[in-house]
Amino acid sequence: MSEQVNAKKGWGIRWSAPAKLNLMLSITGRREDGYHLLQTVFQLIDITDGLIFTESADNDVHLKNPIAGVKESDDLTVRAANILKQETGYKGGVNIEMEKNLPMGGGLGGGSSDAATVLVVLNKLWGLDLSTKRLIELGVQLGADVPVFVNGTSVWAEGVGEELTPIALPKAWYVVVKPKCHVDTGEIFSAKGLTRDSKSIKMADFDAGQIRNDCSEVVRKLYSEVDEALKELDAYGKARLTGTGACVFVQFDNEEQAKEVFQSLPSEREKYLTQGLANSPLQDEMSEIFSI
Repeated sequence: MSEQVNAKKGWGIRWSAPAKLNLMLSITGRREDGYHLLQTVFQLIDITDGLIFTESADNDVHLKNPIAGVKESDDLTVRAANILKQETGYKGGVNIEMEKNLPMGGGLGGGSSDAATVLVVLNKLWGLDLSTKRLIELGVQLGADVPVFVNGTSVWAEGVGEELTPIALPKAWYVVVKPKCHVDTGEIFSAKGLTRDSKSIKMADFDAGQIRNDCSEVVRKLYSEVDEALKELDAYGKARLTGTGACVFVQFDNEEQAKEVFQSLPSEREKYLTQGLANSPLQDEMSEIFSI
């Protein structure tokens, strides 16, 4: 009974879906199914989307505020909820309301993070009791970035993004800029000029300064706005692309430096001042509501 009461507490409140940065990205191969084999460092950051779940009057999954141009059934949040229903045979429905703060096509993982929050929270609200390992396996079906958000910590990731190893990252602040373009991830991963045979590295190599992103060269050639943003941020430090972009960022050791650069950038830029996180805020919210 207490578990049912606890579950009721999770309905109608805001759940976080944090963004991420790829601090490096190496493409080491390609599987027969088309998925690329990667090595990357996922740094969670403290800007988030928000999701609210309310009980549905029927047994279907509904998105209360669909994203323009995205068919509701194709939205990752709806697909995530339906995957849970298919996996477990759960008969009920849900209304999903999204507070969208993270840019689409920005490489910050917004859609993947939203999907992961659906998997994690509905697993609890619906009383499904799937393990984190199983939720990660389901997340892979939705996208390569979903597992890291289900896991809920900054990590070293390999495989197609599902092989996760804890990594201790130093405290850092980031200035993130979103160029005025939407980068198509599929276009980048199918580009002829993309490096797909980088030599595997170890975490120690990353610690020693290996921060290359194998997608950068192709993205810069195809999207002049990204190239211009990287050149602009290079004036303040080593500018990097996150994922396939479009967002670019510079890392700082302290908040004061980051804030100074953030304030000096042109006001017309879509920009973010953000701090790195060791753990997802969703974990804290889950612990607070469900005492797990």
